[in-house]
Amino acid sequence: MRLRAAINWLHRWIGLVAAGFLLVAGLSGALLAWYEELDAWFAPGLLTVPRASSQQVPQQVPLDPVVLRERVQAAYPDRWVNHLPLSQPPGRAAVFYVVPRPGAAADAPAMLQVQVNPFTGDVLGDRVTGEARWGAKHVMPFVYRLHHSLALGLFGTVTFGFVSVLWTIDCFLGFWLTLPARAREARASAPAVAPRPSWWRRWWPAWWVRWSAGGHKRVLDLHRAGGLWLWAMLFVFAWSSVAFNLTPAYDAVMRPWLSFQPTARAVPARAAPQPTPGMDWARAIRTGRELMAQQARANGFQVEREDLLFYDARKALFSYYVRSSRDVRERVGRTLVAFDANTGELRTVWLPTGAASGDTVTSWIGGLHMAALWGWPFQAFVMLAGLGVALLSVTGVLIWKKKADARRAGRRLRGG
Repeated sequence: MRLRAAINWLHRWIGLVAAGFLLVAGLSGALLAWYEELDAWFAPGLLTVPRASSQQVPQQVPLDPVVLRERVQAAYPDRWVNHLPLSQPPGRAAVFYVVPRPGAAADAPAMLQVQVNPFTGDVLGDRVTGEARWGAKHVMPFVYRLHHSLALGLFGTVTFGFVSVLWTIDCFLGFWLTLPARAREARASAPAVAPRPSWWRRWWPAWWVRWSAGGHKRVLDLHRAGGLWLWAMLFVFAWSSVAFNLTPAYDAVMRPWLSFQPTARAVPARAAPQPTPGMDWARAIRTGRELMAQQARANGFQVEREDLLFYDARKALFSYYVRSSRDVRERVGRTLVAFDANTGELRTVWLPTGAASGDTVTSWIGGLHMAALWGWPFQAFVMLAGLGVALLSVTGVLIWKKKADARRAGRRLRGG
């Protein structure tokens, strides 16, 4: 089997294996490009907060985050509020996550997302994120779960991870197949006396769709040209999906030649969980601010917005997140200091970019995958790219079916 035939065979069968997965991922991803906007549209009473005009309530300011946490804790006494949002977009509810206390009923949801009016402290509602439940407020969280794991939990996550590895490989196989055939492969179809056009001239038609051609030619062109125009984004989608869903495989490829910072996951767990931190939440916020300010001076970055304080009872560890000038994503800050919840001692620092090459690459491909930068124009592009993934999946199956039908017809003719 010649090289081109072998690569074509691999491309065909990897595409067939991945087609169903990528159809779901592409369509759901097109919706997720507008996750926050669609989520608020489906559940406005849960996620949005009417903002009074300055004439009505001139002094309207959000309540202290610690006060909001106390309100949520009082509303859910059988649960533990271990997430403390420190800011939210204008007009949006503050979002808390609450988990069962030790000894809770086995059938209790592992985590609830609770929405709170940041000006009054009123609990607007809650939901179990990602579950297939009836109601508009569950639509977008379920779409996210479908996109990430086919709504099949760990099994779906890992399966999608392996499919993403195949997809990454197939990106290069498909690109190679668009390149012009070598001279000896094209010699039979080209007149011997005619001068051969340049390599670029022979590759150029692969980038365009013959809209006036027959159905199969049009499908073939859509598959080939669509893959070329979207190639860079397809590779970002594929390889970042490996990072999200199959981290060991991602690390095995990236760590030998790129550097990575230690994360809060590297902090060892205690012998027994500590449900209540040694310092209160107000002091933890102050400690996080002080440690982050020290790191900003030492590493030359600016803190732009506080985002989140999280307590990990297994490690007695507070993680304080901000959005800084080192962040890629616009809506979520990932710059982190983690410190001991009893002593305030700094345990780890993590910067999205500029500190370690591997983290910089991962932050960028993750931000691009999630349409988390450059505003609505890039969200629109990611939506179209998601639809392109679905289109490539469908056209790939149609091309295979056309060729398979032709082969079966040929065998029948020869047999008859």
